Amino acid sequence: MYVSEIFLHTNKNLKIYNHMRKNLNIAIVGATGLVGKKILQVLLERKISANFYLFASGDGRKIEIGEKTFQSLALSTTNFAHLHLDYAFFAVDAEISKKFAPKFVKNGAVVIDNSNAFRRKKSVPLVVPQVNPKALDASKRLIANPNCSTIQLVTALKPLHDKFKIKRVVVSTYQAVSGAGQNAIFDLLNGTQTKFDFPIQNNLIPQIDVFLPNGYTKEEDKLVFESKKILGLPRLHITATAVRVPIINCHSESVNVEFEKSATTQEVFETLKKAKNVVLQDDTQNKIYPMPLFANERDEVFVGRIRKDNSKKNCFNFWVVADNLRRGAASNAVDIFEKMEEIYEGKDI
Repeated sequence: MYVSEIFLHTNKNLKIYNHMRKNLNIAIVGATGLVGKKILQVLLERKISANFYLFASGDGRKIEIGEKTFQSLALSTTNFAHLHLDYAFFAVDAEISKKFAPKFVKNGAVVIDNSNAFRRKKSVPLVVPQVNPKALDASKRLIANPNCSTIQLVTALKPLHDKFKIKRVVVSTYQAVSGAGQNAIFDLLNGTQTKFDFPIQNNLIPQIDVFLPNGYTKEEDKLVFESKKILGLPRLHITATAVRVPIINCHSESVNVEFEKSATTQEVFETLKKAKNVVLQDDTQNKIYPMPLFANERDEVFVGRIRKDNSKKNCFNFWVVADNLRRGAASNAVDIFEKMEEIYEGKDI
């Protein structure tokens, strides 16, 4: 078993690029929302030299990040048509993305969209840079950021597939209320029902998004489709159950994976220990395993509780936790931006 790295506050698996083009013009659409604000926070933390244009539902709304205060512009063609934007991060619902993202692209920006508006389009890359960076190239002007639960799942699955060839995945997600927005957090803290049909305090809700005719929810369907697309495994056998749980932030996942090749528990440990952007926390004798409490505001994906599934050959269980607002949305979007900057500089990815 491996000792936790929980008290190491360094992102040793993440590169921060300080060699980028100077004075980029970057827009954030939906900058007053949870994800939009987190994107701005991450960009500032990584010391990206840029002029920021923040769009929201109205002019002059204050956005405070640390000691810095910004003001929003209303989202309208008039307010961005004259701007020479290099990038636009979209953190709004799908309908707004469908309406405005093509306009930003036409205006010259590379759009990195956090909604589900374009994820299923073959022409639009769906990217986790630590997993499928070669989906990006200099011609891509519209890029989809995956669902938060998908990002942490494929980050853990990719090194395992490279080593053992994944045959089947069964995943159950335990998703924090922050994934449903500010009103959901309000409901958890105040016992109200402004977002959910049922109380979330002292409760679990086995429904995220609407139900489809096949009995699965859209959230579960997204997790299945996106995992296949990102991993490049269209025939992967994968099934999902998504549950909303009463914590503010950080999603957790119980994963059961079956391999085509034989593997030992030690080999699975070693593979995940070496994986990009993964922190292995698995020392059960000392009660060390991933938990939302300690993944908050971290950029890594935490994996632990690794054990052999004795009911089936070449099958293992493990537990995955990540900050859904940061790793599952904002940081991945900024990673995409950084990877595109590398491409423009002619660096090999």
